[in-house]
Amino acid sequence: MSSAPQHSPDVASTPLEVLTFGRSGVDIYPHQIGVGLEDVSSFGKYLGGTTANVAVAAARLGRRSGIITGVGNDPFGRFVRRALTELGVDDSQVVTNNEYPTPVTFCEIFPPDDFPLWFYRKPTSPDMQVRVDDIDFDAVRATQLMWLSVSGFSQEPSRSAHFAVLEARNRKPITALDLDYRPMFWESPAHAGEQVRKALPYVTVAVGNREECEVAVGETDPERAADALLDAGVELAIVKQGSKGVLAKTRTERVVSPPIMIKPLNGLGAGDSFGGSLCHGLLAGWPLEKVLARANAAGAIVASRLECSTAMPTSEEIDLLLAGGDPNERIADQLAVHFETVGATS
Repeated sequence: MSSAPQHSPDVASTPLEVLTFGRSGVDIYPHQIGVGLEDVSSFGKYLGGTTANVAVAAARLGRRSGIITGVGNDPFGRFVRRALTELGVDDSQVVTNNEYPTPVTFCEIFPPDDFPLWFYRKPTSPDMQVRVDDIDFDAVRATQLMWLSVSGFSQEPSRSAHFAVLEARNRKPITALDLDYRPMFWESPAHAGEQVRKALPYVTVAVGNREECEVAVGETDPERAADALLDAGVELAIVKQGSKGVLAKTRTERVVSPPIMIKPLNGLGAGDSFGGSLCHGLLAGWPLEKVLARANAAGAIVASRLECSTAMPTSEEIDLLLAGGDPNERIADQLAVHFETVGATS
C-alpha cells in the first residue's frame, strides 16, 4: 500500500530539465577496503540507487532535476528524501510506501575492479511499487529529458508505470533508457531482453555496456550493438567499451571517446555520473564528441572517490580533470593506498 507524493511540482512555472524514474535507496559502504563484509567494522551511509544518482549528477551540473521513485515509511525513507533535496533534486514525486521498507544495498570494495553488491530489497521494494496513479504526467510530458532504467521494467506495478511514462512522452526528445541490467531483478536474461525490446521503440537515447547490449539486442560487438539499437528505433546509441572508451552512433554520426585514466577507489556510481553528465551535455546541445568526453571525465571522478551520490562532480572539477589537473587534490585522502591506473568507463 502506498501514499501519494507529498507535493505536486509547479510544472507550469518551473518545469524540470531532467526527470528520472526508478531506483532509490540507501548505500552502505565499508570504511575498510579490500576485505569482505564479514570483516568490516564500520560503514558510511549514503543516498543510492542508479536513477537517484543520475538525478543528483545532473543537479550538480546545474540542471533542475527530479525523480519519480518510492521509499518506505521509515527512517531510511526519510533519509533518502532529505538527501535528495539537500543534493538539489526535487522530491515532490517520491511516493511513500507504508508496506515495504526502503531498500538497503551493501557493497564490498576490492580495487581496482571488483565491487560486489548485496541488495536487500526482497520480496519487493517501494521503488518497484510505484503505480500509474502515482505519477504526475504533466511533469513527465513537460520535462526536457526523461531518464528511465531497465530495472524498473522487471516487475509490476513498476513495469506498467514505466510503459505509461513512455507512452505519455510519445518519443519526445530527449527520452533516455539506461540498459542497466542487474540479474537479481529478473527471472532470466531472456525475460529482461523481452521487456527492453518492447521499450526501445519509445526512447530516443539508449545507453549500456556490452553485456547489457547483449541482453537488450543480442549483440556484444559495440558496432553491431549500436546498429541494432538504432534499428530498434533509438536516435542515439551509446555503448560503453570499458578500457576502449565509449562508442556513440546516430544514423549519420559515429564518435569514439577514449577513457579517462584514473586511480580507482570505488567504481560504483561511475556510470551514473556518466549518465548525469550525458543528460547535461545533450540538453546543452554540445557536439557529441564534447558530450562524451565530459561524461567520461565525470565517471572517472566518481570512480576515484569512495561514495556515489555525494561524489558527483561539478563542471569545474570536470574542466580541471580534462585540463590535466586532479579534482581530488582538495579532498582529504580517503586511503593511503596506491591503485593501478585503469579506465573508468565500464
